[in-house]
Amino acid sequence: MLLYNVTVTIDLDVYQDWERWMRTSHIPDVMSTGMFLSYRMCRLVGHEHTDSEIFTVQYLVKDMAHLVRYQNEFAPALQNQHRERYDGKYAVFRSLMELVDHNEKI
Repeated sequence: MLLYNVTVTIDLDVYQDWERWMRTSHIPDVMSTGMFLSYRMCRLVGHEHTDSEIFTVQYLVKDMAHLVRYQNEFAPALQNQHRERYDGKYAVFRSLMELVDHNEKI
């Protein structure tokens, strides 16, 4: 299994709206694609950025085929919605990790 990690640094003046929108709209839209098994949203604690908050959203995906399908069929529209809503207020980077061990039941 793989973890698709999205790290977002979001400006302080919009982070509360962003967090609410992520939890009530964006993440449910991502999960409704059926490409991911679960997700986890985290806020970085104790970072040095005084003008922003940093969040990660980690999506558990069964295999590379599901991730590629998500990236090709669903991600462009979903990422565009994010860009239109918060343009100039965030920075994002995405990474992919192989899950090699865990203690959660999947």
